Amino acid sequence: MKFLVINGPNLNMLGIREPAIYGSNTYDDLIDKIKNHCEKKNIETVFYQSNHEGDLVDAIQKAYFDKIDAIIINPGAYTHTSIALLDALKAVGIPAAEVHISDVDSREDFRQISYIRLYCRFTISGEGFDGYCMAADRLYDFLKVTG
Repeated sequence: MKFLVINGPNLNMLGIREPAIYGSNTYDDLIDKIKNHCEKKNIETVFYQSNHEGDLVDAIQKAYFDKIDAIIINPGAYTHTSIALLDALKAVGIPAAEVHISDVDSREDFRQISYIRLYCRFTISGEGFDGYCMAADRLYDFLKVTG
């Protein structure tokens, strides 16, 4: 199996950006954690991060041609604004999970809207870096059942 992990705006600033909310671990720490977790299940992981919406759309579309089995996506602030990311996921039809490091449901009112959630099989929020591993496990189990 091959999973694409997409991270949106400002996630490259983990460890620097609001450590009281996002923790002190870095983006590289996040990648290492996911990679190590997925290797145990023989899941190949590909990572992509961008601060630009169009680049994220391109990465989702490329996933179709690269035969990606599942997408784990933390769209960052684009969660609340981007219909383009939703449309890209719908276009490729690849099973996807929405992940947020912080508990967005307990934060500002504008963070209660998630366009991407309309496509994703499930959302994991507020579990820190572990949320990505939880999403990988659930997508792995789903794909094993559906073949």
